Amino acid sequence: MQLDQNPVFRRIISPWYDSTTACWIVLAIMTLVFIFATVGIAVAQQNLEFRSHLWLPLALMLLSGSVIVSTLFRLLKRRSRKGSR
Repeated sequence: MQLDQNPVFRRIISPWYDSTTACWIVLAIMTLVFIFATVGIAVAQQNLEFRSHLWLPLALMLLSGSVIVSTLFRLLKRRSRKGSR
């Protein structure tokens, strides 16, 4: 079934995971994960036994940081679109 390309009285429904509230929840959780990863890096650098496992908190920090940045860009783009209307 094809969707009408020019809906007259319909507003585009965004998925629940793209709502502003969901983005703020993702930002909060990813910030906690980022902090957890920085603590993991500090612990891994202090103990010689854990230095071989330093890649795990680094990967966790990199991935959570990329999610934080992309979600912030999404929220900023959404805010700038609302301000231009």
